[in-house]
Amino acid sequence: MHDARHGSQVRSCSREPPRGNQDLGRGQDAHQDSMGTCGARLPPPRPTIGHWSTPEHLAIPRYDKRDHWPYDRVDEGLTKSGGQGPERSEDPVEAERRLADPPATWQEHWFDHRQLLRLYHCDEHCAIYVDPDVRRAEIGWLPRFINATWQYSKATYGDAFGPDPRIYSIHHAGRHGGGHAGYYVSPVHDYHNVSDCGLDTWRESNTLARELPAHEIGHSVESANNGVHGSPAYEIWGDSKWAEFYIYDLYTALGMDREAKGVYRRFTGNRDDFPRRGTRWFRDWFYPLWRDCGRAEVMNRFFRELARYFPRDSGGTYTRRMNWGEYVHFTSGAAGADLSGQAARAFGWPREWAGQLERAREQFPDITY
Repeated sequence: MHDARHGSQVRSCSREPPRGNQDLGRGQDAHQDSMGTCGARLPPPRPTIGHWSTPEHLAIPRYDKRDHWPYDRVDEGLTKSGGQGPERSEDPVEAERRLADPPATWQEHWFDHRQLLRLYHCDEHCAIYVDPDVRRAEIGWLPRFINATWQYSKATYGDAFGPDPRIYSIHHAGRHGGGHAGYYVSPVHDYHNVSDCGLDTWRESNTLARELPAHEIGHSVESANNGVHGSPAYEIWGDSKWAEFYIYDLYTALGMDREAKGVYRRFTGNRDDFPRRGTRWFRDWFYPLWRDCGRAEVMNRFFRELARYFPRDSGGTYTRRMNWGEYVHFTSGAAGADLSGQAARAFGWPREWAGQLERAREQFPDITY
């Protein structure tokens, strides 16, 4: 769940080639402790495809006629083909497996939502629904962004997010401010991975028009990855701390330099009251983890190791939350280095955490670093 504050605006995405992390290097954040002992190396600069930057492992279709993302233009209205690139040959088996198109309308029946939604756009990675008050003239940019966000997420954090390859992105105008997520294992949103958000305006110039859906999609990554359900670390990092890592990495990976710098400044300045007053989650924990331990790959390993070793029931749902010792243990395993010292600097180190860490090492011996 994310509460939106209206009115924030930034310039549209830069058309310059992305510079990755060059402007956010150690010179500008010397106050941060380094996780330089992490076992992972930073990847080389990512090649660009038009406006978006594309990681080496992201399987983007390549076309003879143009060298950028296929969904670079979206026709308005209810259409499946709007914004698609040139037709490409399709494997017959894959064509047979292809899911049916999402319905043209979707009646909300969750929480206090009762709008009849209409399908604005669908493709192989996303289905975008809007309520009657969303201005179509404001959302022509949305399909490309939602498509790229979910496609990057699946390529980076594994493709096991349920049988439907799409994210269902719901947009309200003037109601249901903020957002929530839904997951494919739940009947609440008819067994779909969902981002459901409300804003006063969905203009591209509104910072939250990107950040709010990205935040909720990050919850789908957090709670539905690797074919397992739930988020054992949710009570550790709360609603928004993992989301800060996810959003900053997403903007950086997609070459959205201005937006990445904007959230970097804001997230770095954030202070929280958990686990102790004045904690700076992004500055002292998640950003050094991203910078020194392989960027998004460190969290991919974290989620993968959770799915492999943390307790779950026969249906694939985690049976409990993590404690702090377990969180530091699994994060250290993902980083390939003992991060207990970094955790102590970022969060403090109560005596009980030391005992939890020792028990975690005994209970999960296959997590090594």
